[in-house]
Order: sequence, then C-alpha cells, then structure tokens
Amino acid sequence: MAQHDTGTDDGSHGGRHESPIERLDRHWLEILQELRVTQTGIQILTGFLLTVPFQSRFTDLTGSQRAIYLVLVLLAAITTGLVVAPVSLHRLLYRRHVRATLVAAADRLMRAGLVCLALVVSGVVLLVVDVVTGRTPAIVTASALLVILGLGWFALPAWLGRRAQPDPEDPEGSARSAPENTGAGRPSR
Repeated sequence: MAQHDTGTDDGSHGGRHESPIERLDRHWLEILQELRVTQTGIQILTGFLLTVPFQSRFTDLTGSQRAIYLVLVLLAAITTGLVVAPVSLHRLLYRRHVRATLVAAADRLMRAGLVCLALVVSGVVLLVVDVVTGRTPAIVTASALLVILGLGWFALPAWLGRRAQPDPEDPEGSARSAPENTGAGRPSR
C-alpha cells in the first residue's frame, strides 16, 4: 500500500503542483481505490467461509478443524471491518476539516486489514489442505503461504521503498524515500 503523505506546504511536490488539501484529496481517492480491490477479495473469501457449514461434509470436520473454521470466520469479519472502516470514518468526519487525520487513520486501518487478510487467506489454505491431506501438509503449506504473502505484501514494498532513488519524473518519488509523514495532527484546510 502506498504511503500517504501531505508533502510540502508550498504546494510544490516534484513536478506536480497541488496544494496540501489537493494532495490529501488525491491520497484519499487512492485509499478508496485500494479499498475497492481489497474489499472485493475479502467479500468473496468471507462468502465462501459462510457457506461451508451448509455443505454436507461439514459434519465430517474434526473438532480442531471446526475451531480453525470459527477462528477464520471471526478473522474474516474483523478483516472486513478494518477494510470498510475508512468509509465509516469518512462518513462520521465529513466536513469537519480533518482530512489529514482521516487519511492517516485510513492508511493504518488498511494496513491492519492487509495483515488480517494474509492470516485469513493462509488460514483457509490451512483448513482446506488439512481436510484434504492432513495436518502436517496443511501446516507446512499454510506457513509457506503466510511467509510468501508477508514477503510480497510487506517486506518487498518496505525493501523497495528503502532502496528506491527518487525518480525526477515521479512527482511522489521524493515522498517515498522520506520517512512516512501522514500529516496527522496538522489541521486540514
């Protein structure tokens, strides 16, 4: 997920000339776009989980498999709540001139939602592989998947962000190489 900063106060930011409030508005729209992508995935996954008990083989699950299933349903609900929370924040903070706070909070909620989503996806793989082949292959497969997701979703972006040189053609380039500055606490205009 992109880091959301407010940039400089003079309205200049690389090649893009926008005021701090315009930058915040753009960052908010980027968060909404990310939310649309993430929300679709978690809705499909949650829908899948909610249909499982109505399948004839659900009664064949062991006690530990049912426990894993219930944890996954709860985690999917938490993930949905975290991913949808920025919309609720926007609705409740609308017209209060706290866009910087809204963008910073939405960024944190989306990050937490991605962590939970990685756990849900890995957990679903754990449950399915456990039912199909057994516990040991399930733990190995789900653990490997969790590591891959952690590397791809968190470690790789962090590594790329640290080693990337600002691109003069990318108006956001200098902001990515600097520490995250969400502008929280600064009044929005």
